[in-house]
Amino acid sequence: MRLPLPVIILTLLLAACTTSPTGQQQLLLFSEQDMAKLGDESFEEIKAKEKLLPEGEVTAYVQCITRPLTDRVGGDWEVRVFQSEDVNAFALPGRHIGVYTGLLTVAQDPDALAAVIGHEIAHVLARHGNARVSTQMATQAGLEVLSAVSGMQSRPGGDDLLAALGLGAQVGILLPFSRQQESEADLLGLKLMADAGFDPEGALRLWRAMGAQQAGSQRPPELLSTHPASQTRLTTLAAALPEARARQAAARAAGRRPSCALL
Repeated sequence: MRLPLPVIILTLLLAACTTSPTGQQQLLLFSEQDMAKLGDESFEEIKAKEKLLPEGEVTAYVQCITRPLTDRVGGDWEVRVFQSEDVNAFALPGRHIGVYTGLLTVAQDPDALAAVIGHEIAHVLARHGNARVSTQMATQAGLEVLSAVSGMQSRPGGDDLLAALGLGAQVGILLPFSRQQESEADLLGLKLMADAGFDPEGALRLWRAMGAQQAGSQRPPELLSTHPASQTRLTTLAAALPEARARQAAARAAGRRPSCALL
């Protein structure tokens, strides 16, 4: 007996359901290799469009902070600094990290910058981009089924698909993660920076500074364009500080003591 198309699609979607590092349900339809390829291609496009900061004191500072974080998760990560006033940073599948010089005006110490970069790496580790793209594809599949059944015309979702991965805004990298994903990246990033030996208090300093800049400007930082640094976010991070401090102490005891300075 041939199964109806909606049943086949539903079966495939259920098979692709998995859990995130903190136990949240998410749909993952793509392989790590597929996502890495998309991340590789996207990063090359970004580098072609954006103004890369030449090697020097600032790039060395950003790489100094990034290296202890990526050492904890493994792999060879490509790190680039872009000359821009935008207060933003991102990480893409395929192990790519971009930091905008405007971010340094808000993340004014190594621990605060480590909090941003750790947060962005956490999005990749938790496969949030895959989940967003998969959700978009599943939605599109549902529309195609509806179209086939009802004769309605469904709009191709190419641009929406790129936006879901975070490739549709500004230079094509800002991903409007859900509040659940943002909270997960906050907590995973906090653990990551602590395990690397950074002071987890830097995360609270960062989001307070982000909130202050948002309050004083009509245009919020790109990092806050969809999910403000609310009191809820700060409260959640503060509650996680005791464990994070213990992780930092263990990291320091193991000799992980990042020392980065922008002269």
